[in-house]
Amino acid sequence: MKFEKFLFDILESRKKRRIVIGLVLAALMGSIMMIPTKLVLAKMLPGKSANTFTIYVDTATNASIKETRKVTECVVRELEKESGVTDMEVFLGQGAPLDYAGLVKGSAFKRMQNQAEIVVNLTDKHHREEPSFMMVHRIRPSIQKACGSLVPSTTIKFIEMPSGPPTLATIVVEVYAKREKALRKMAERVAAVLADTEGLVDIDVMQDDIYTTYMLSPNKEKIIRSGLSVEQVNQIIYLAFKGMPVAVKNTKNQQDQIPIFVRLNQDSRIVHGASKDALAHKLSSLRLMNKQGMMVPLIEIVDIKTVDSSPTIFRKDLKNMAIITAECDLVSQVYPLLDAREKMLKVLQNEYNVTKVPGITTYMFDLNVIDRKTGDKMLIRWDGEMKVSLDTFRDLGGAFIAALILMFLLMVVYYKSFALSGIVLAGSFLSIIGVIVGHWITDKISLAVADINFFLTATSLIGFISLMGISARGSLLLIDFSRALMKEEKVEKNRAIAIATATRAKPILMTAVAIILGSLLLSTDPIFGGLGIALIFGSIAATLVALFFVPVLMSNTKAMNPDFGEPCEEEDLDIGAEPGRVQRHLCILTDNLKSLLFPKKKKDCEEE
Repeated sequence: MKFEKFLFDILESRKKRRIVIGLVLAALMGSIMMIPTKLVLAKMLPGKSANTFTIYVDTATNASIKETRKVTECVVRELEKESGVTDMEVFLGQGAPLDYAGLVKGSAFKRMQNQAEIVVNLTDKHHREEPSFMMVHRIRPSIQKACGSLVPSTTIKFIEMPSGPPTLATIVVEVYAKREKALRKMAERVAAVLADTEGLVDIDVMQDDIYTTYMLSPNKEKIIRSGLSVEQVNQIIYLAFKGMPVAVKNTKNQQDQIPIFVRLNQDSRIVHGASKDALAHKLSSLRLMNKQGMMVPLIEIVDIKTVDSSPTIFRKDLKNMAIITAECDLVSQVYPLLDAREKMLKVLQNEYNVTKVPGITTYMFDLNVIDRKTGDKMLIRWDGEMKVSLDTFRDLGGAFIAALILMFLLMVVYYKSFALSGIVLAGSFLSIIGVIVGHWITDKISLAVADINFFLTATSLIGFISLMGISARGSLLLIDFSRALMKEEKVEKNRAIAIATATRAKPILMTAVAIILGSLLLSTDPIFGGLGIALIFGSIAATLVALFFVPVLMSNTKAMNPDFGEPCEEEDLDIGAEPGRVQRHLCILTDNLKSLLFPKKKKDCEEE
């Protein structure tokens, strides 16, 4: 066979074997370097097209329901221009019915007048050319520009259905500090950095705004002189602006009594203006009758005090905190996070002492900050989808390493050789070359066709792990077949390896073709496309490695010699010869590794 002769020529030539090893190592290093150089972009899970998305509207903390309605009506008018939108539901002062994303975004706890949600329903995704995430990407800037400035401190966030585990936001930054003033200052600095980072949108600081409030304090001395009571004044003020039940009504049709609720009408109750003078003018128009029948204006018996509002205090692990959230606009969360973190280090170093959290953990992006003037200690912690990604890859990586160790030990027991076990694992691991290169090729095709990046995702890692077992099977068959030829047919080592590889080439190729054809349909799925691409291109790389690289490693190791692995001599197995036996096993280990990495020339072996 031509392939057998071609492979035999490679195995017989020390120079050609080195070329094969060099090419494979270069391909491995080149493929791995595609990730830090951003030729291949990594992401937890890709975006998926859906039939609905939600818009969260948050106006200023002291905004009225009218101001919130004004913003939502503007958003609805902009959405009505889209042909892909079928209908919308607006929920003022409350959250929408819970969906997958709203479970962790606090949608069920929304009860304030400055909060609203808009559920947007689209035409069926199978009959719509534009995916939902591309529509959101397109309309977000125009809606935020048209409606975001109608009411001060308004944030409009577009929430898409997540592909994987839902999080509070794609990018979540938690700031911890003891003093409220320092906490707010740092939250504003962090939000400014995120807003200046390319690829991040919908930046929101989850803190109540501090605004001016007016407290009505009854003046007891004036109330007594006016012939009124403090309790009467308090109740009348509360009844006028808030309302309360003053009596009940009985009816024959119901067993329970019906409360009679009294409050000023809307025109009389509303204060026209947000100033102290406007409130004083309103109070001067309200009068109370004292015991003598005289009408006393409210403004004469109450004092108006200007105080700041009391914001909600957020705490976690018994520490005061502020949360800053951001979403990624068609990009991975990894790269904007790293860019924002580097910008924070540069921006904050003028006023703060900033140090990185030591060690490699899932909190390795955190920053410890100390204010140089006040000495306030703060912690900037990164959470959100990035934290979920690190936890996922940590768990998958740990399971993967444990599986590799168990596979290696199992093969050591079977072959009684560390070198052969290492060959099998190396042949399996090198399928990563095809996985990464395949994602690079698919990314270029996706950008040319749909102008969308194709990411290396968690499903791609699952595909790579799945290939490990398939790739190991080919290497095991080559080793067993070659050793059988050398032992039973007395065939020379390189010739036996060439024959075994040529004989097993067709089954290996057929297995790869079956995997590729079976994964073609899977590669078109928006979520599991990475799994399909990993299986397709990983199978191609694993096949090339099994047919060329694995035979070269087999030829270089002494573990493939026919006399290797014979039972030890009786004196070596003697209990009293413990040092000699340990030394023999260590020699076998070092010899296997040395012969694999630094093979000797054929002439040197014959001289020995």
